[in-house]
Amino acid sequence: MQDTPRFLTLADVAEVLNTSSAQVYALVRRGDLPAIKIGGRGQWRVEAARLEEYIERMYDEARTFVAEHPYQEAELTESE
Repeated sequence: MQDTPRFLTLADVAEVLNTSSAQVYALVRRGDLPAIKIGGRGQWRVEAARLEEYIERMYDEARTFVAEHPYQEAELTESE
């Protein structure tokens, strides 16, 4: 048996990402994080594998951002 359930609640995902459930809901509603809606009350569930793919995608985007926007120390002005 698996240690991690196949599907996670938005609260579970929020805990993994160390963010709020509202932020996770926004990610789902924007389509950034794939999820399914289940039951009569339409509760959202995120498949653990999709969450891991999302995390990897965010790492890739961060690497691209850093490569395209190198960090530069603020240059000292002549007056200093």
